[in-house]
Amino acid sequence: MITARAAATFEPVGRSVATARSFVRDTLQGWGFADIVDDAVVLTSELVTNAVVHAGTAADVLCLRSDDGVRIEVADRYPEREVPLQSAAVNMGHPDREGGRGLQLCAALAGRWGVEYTPTHKQVWFQLDLPERPVGTRAAGPTLPADLLPLADARVRVAVVQIDRGGSITAWNEDAEELFGYAAEQVTGKPLTDLAAWPHTPGTGTGVAEALRLSRWEGSYGIRGADGRVTPVYASHLRVRDTAGDPSTVCLLVRDHERAVLQTPLRGPAPDASTGQDGQTTDPFEVFIGSPAPDDLDGLLQRTVERARDMLDGDAAFLLLATDDETELEVRASTGLPSARQRFARVPVEAGPGRYGSARMPAVHDDLTAVPGAVPLLSGTGMRSVVTVPLKVEGRLTGSLGVAAEAATRYSNEEALRLQFAADRIALAVESARLGELERLRRGSLSFLVEASDLLAGTLDRDQTLALMAQMTIPTLATWCAVYTIADQASEPYLSYVLHEDEERIDGVKALLSKIAPPEPIPTPGARIWTAPGEAAHQAALRTSMRSLGLGEAPALSSGIGTTLATASAVGGETVVLPLVARNRVIGMLTLGKPTDEHFRQEILELAEDLSRRAALALDNARLYSERTAISQSLQRSLLPPELPHVDGVEVEVIYRAAGEGNEVGGDFYDLFPIRDGAYGFAIGDVCGTGPEAAAVTGLARHALRLLAREGFGGPAVLERLNSAILDEGARSRFLTLLYGELWPQEDGSALLKVVCAGHPLPLRLRQDGSVEPAAEPQPLLGVMEDLDLYEQTVTLDPGDVLLCVTDGVTERREGTRMLGDDGLADVLTTCTGLTAGAVAARIMRAVERFASDAPSDDMAILAMRVPGLPKD
Repeated sequence: MITARAAATFEPVGRSVATARSFVRDTLQGWGFADIVDDAVVLTSELVTNAVVHAGTAADVLCLRSDDGVRIEVADRYPEREVPLQSAAVNMGHPDREGGRGLQLCAALAGRWGVEYTPTHKQVWFQLDLPERPVGTRAAGPTLPADLLPLADARVRVAVVQIDRGGSITAWNEDAEELFGYAAEQVTGKPLTDLAAWPHTPGTGTGVAEALRLSRWEGSYGIRGADGRVTPVYASHLRVRDTAGDPSTVCLLVRDHERAVLQTPLRGPAPDASTGQDGQTTDPFEVFIGSPAPDDLDGLLQRTVERARDMLDGDAAFLLLATDDETELEVRASTGLPSARQRFARVPVEAGPGRYGSARMPAVHDDLTAVPGAVPLLSGTGMRSVVTVPLKVEGRLTGSLGVAAEAATRYSNEEALRLQFAADRIALAVESARLGELERLRRGSLSFLVEASDLLAGTLDRDQTLALMAQMTIPTLATWCAVYTIADQASEPYLSYVLHEDEERIDGVKALLSKIAPPEPIPTPGARIWTAPGEAAHQAALRTSMRSLGLGEAPALSSGIGTTLATASAVGGETVVLPLVARNRVIGMLTLGKPTDEHFRQEILELAEDLSRRAALALDNARLYSERTAISQSLQRSLLPPELPHVDGVEVEVIYRAAGEGNEVGGDFYDLFPIRDGAYGFAIGDVCGTGPEAAAVTGLARHALRLLAREGFGGPAVLERLNSAILDEGARSRFLTLLYGELWPQEDGSALLKVVCAGHPLPLRLRQDGSVEPAAEPQPLLGVMEDLDLYEQTVTLDPGDVLLCVTDGVTERREGTRMLGDDGLADVLTTCTGLTAGAVAARIMRAVERFASDAPSDDMAILAMRVPGLPKD
C-alpha cells in the first residue's frame, strides 16, 4: 500500500541531474529511509542522466513510499529507446564512464525493476526494500518459583525522563515525581547533571554527558531527590530523534533493587562456555556483548570496550581496527580516554621488534613508565599497566583490543587469556559490521564522486574550478581546505584558494598559511602528513598568550588573542596534502585539515585521493582552455585592421561578425587604409570556409593589399599579384572573393572610386532619390586561375549617395528554404535614404538578424561609405 508520494519534473539540462539527486536524497531522508538513500541516489542519477543528457528530454521523477520500501519511477519522452538485451555477463565498464549504466545498475542494486512503454513516454522503475530488522522474541527466561523472583515494591514505578541535545530535561512523568519528589515544572529545562550523582571511577573519562550521547546505555547511578537524599537507580538510555531530525535521549529509571525490570538479561557461560545449565546452546558473542547487540559498528565497538574494561576492572579500554593492508591500526572506540583526541588516530601494527612490539600477538605491560612509547595511544594518559590482544578472522589481523589501568602490575597472562577469549568471540561480528560500514561508505563515495564529476565537468573557468574543488571537500571530507597552484615547473606553489566550514575562520587560516612555506610539490600519489600548519598555529597561539600575560613583547596591531586562538584550534589537527597531477605534471596541491586533535579516516583519505585526480584534470583543462583562448584571441586580433582612419568628406562605418563561439576573425575581412595623400584603399573579401585556415588566408590578403597598394600598383595589378601569392600556398590555398577599390574625396563634395569586383557580391549604390543599383561588374575570383584579365571601373558618389559592400554571409542568410539574397538586400537599402553611414550599416545588420532565428553559420562583414557633401554656408 502506498503511504506517501513525491514527484518532480526536471528540464533537459545538465544541472538537472544534480537537482534530481538532491530531490531524491531529501525525500528519502524525510521519510526515514536513510539505509537506502545512497543506492537510490546512484540509480536516479544514472536514469535522469539518460533522460536529460542522452535522450535530451525532460525527466519526471516519482517517489512512492510503502510499508516495506520505496519505489522510484523515472520517465522520459523518448519511447523509441530500446532495452539492451543481455545474453552474456554484464560489463559495467569503467566507473568513470558517463552514461549507459542505468539499467545495469538497476539489475545490480534494486530488489525489483522494470521498463514500461507508452506511445509518448518510457518509464524505468526500481524498488528498494528496507533492510530486514529482527522481530519477535529478543530474550526469555525459564519459569521460576515465586520465591525466586526479583523483589519489588507493591507497585513498580518507572520514571520516564527525556533529555534534549543540550542535556536539559524536557519531559518528567508522574512516576518520576513520585520517586524523586520533584514536580515536572521544577525540573523542566534544568540539566540532568544537577540531579545525577554519577559514580566516577579514577581515570575514567565517561560521565553522564557522554553517556547521554551514546546510542544505548545501561547502568547504575544516583538521583538526588527533593529531600536531599540520593536514590540509587538502574537506568536504560535510548538515543532517538524526532521528525525534524533533532536528537534527544529517553531515560527509563527504576530503583536499583528493581533493576530486573530494565536490565538486559545476560546468559552466563556454562562450564564449557557454550552450553547453559539446561543444556541449550548459548551464543558466546552475546555472552560478552549482551542482548540485544548494537546494530551499528560504532555502537558495537563502544559496547565492546565498555564490557572489556568492566570484565578486567580497568580504568580505560580501547579498540583499534586494521587498515586493508594490515600495516596500521586506526582508533575507533575508547572509554576512559580522551576519545575526541584519539578517534581515527593511527598507529603502526609493528611498533617495534619482538612479541610485545606487534599487535598480532597478545601482550601484557606491567609498567609503561619503564618502556615509554610501547603503547603510543596511552602516552600522556597516566595509564601504567595494559593488556592488548589481537582480533583475527581466518588468521588475518582485523583489529586490536586493549584494557589499561592507572596502577602498575595489574594484569597477568590470566587476564590476557580472558580478554583473548572475548576478542575471539566478537572478532567475526566486528569484521562483519566493519565490512557493512565500508560498503555503505563505498556507495556514498560513488554518489559523491558522480556529483563531483558533474560539477567539475560543467566549467572551464579556472577560478570557478578552484572554488568548486574546495567547496566539495568542505565539510564532507575536511574542516578546512587550501588549494595551491603551480604555473610551471620553475614557479613556486601559490596559495590560490582557502575555505573553512566557518566563514569567520577563512581569513585567519589564509593569513596563517601565507606566512609559512608551501608544501613540497611531490608527485607521489596518496595523502601525506603536513605538520607545518599545526606547528605554526601552535607557535602563534603561544606567542599571543604570552603577550596577553605580559611575558613577551607588546602585541602589535592584530585581530586579538581570540581570533589567533580560534585559528590555532581550527588548523591544529591533522593536515594532509594530496598532489594535483595532470598529464604527468604536478599542477598544484590540495590541502585538507582537521581542527585540534582530530584525525582523518583512511576511507576519507582514499575518497579525497579519487577527488584530487578528477579535480586535477578539470583544473588543467581549465588552464589549457584559458591559455588557448588567450592565444587564439591574440592571434585573431592581429588579423583585424587597426582603428579605421578618418577620411575627410566621406563617412565610413564597418560591422563585422565572425561565426563560431570564441572567434573574433574568420574568413571574411575588411580594410580601409591611406595609400598616399588624398587617396585611400578599401577592401572587403571572403575566403572560402571559416576558422583558423580561412583566417590565415585573411591575414595574407589584408597585408598583401596594403603593401602592393602603397607600392603604387593599380587595382588590377594588386589583385593579380595577390592571386599569385594565394596560388603559391599550394594545398593550403583557398579561393577568395574580393572587392578592392581606391577612394579619392573631391573638392566639390563628391567622391571618386575605382573598384575591381573579383567574384564578390556586387557593391550597391543608394542614390538620394531612393534608387539602388550595382556599382560594379562581376569578374573572376582569386585563387583558382593563374592568368586573370582584371579591369577596374570608375564610380562617382554624389553628395548624399551611399556605397554598401557586404560579404555573402549577409546575402545568403537563410530561414528554412528562404534566403535574403541580393534583391532582399536591395529592398532593405532603399529604406535607408537620408541615413548616416553608421545608421545604414546598423539597419542592414538588424534586418539580417531578424530574417532568421538561428545563429549565423557564416561570417558577415558590412562596409558602408556615404558622401555627406559640402557643408552649407
